[in-house]
Amino acid sequence: MAGRPATHDEFLAGIDEPARSALQKLREQIRAAAPDAEEYIGYGVPAFRQNGALVSYAAAKSHLSFYIQSPQTLEAFADRLTGFKTSKGSISFQPDKPIPAALVRQLVKARLAENAALRGKEK
Repeated sequence: MAGRPATHDEFLAGIDEPARSALQKLREQIRAAAPDAEEYIGYGVPAFRQNGALVSYAAAKSHLSFYIQSPQTLEAFADRLTGFKTSKGSISFQPDKPIPAALVRQLVKARLAENAALRGKEK
């Protein structure tokens, strides 16, 4: 595919298996946890927003990434993320060892609550 993807579907179409299927599953889990979130492409990767940036995902040569975009939320779930490489705001994983669906749901719900609280403070 030439150029940057304009949609999640275009992004995923450019990813080889098994990474594509793993990221598609992650996308579906995010949608289930945040059905009102808007899908968009931010900084060249698929992202979601609801009351601000929510989460995003990407593929690298050696791993897949789930960007939580919140060091505080990631820190709050640190004990549940053992076995995954984490950084300030992301979780790296392999297609054959995805982040458990229940944990994805909890992380997204935590981000929704964090965004809602921040938005409430702005009013």
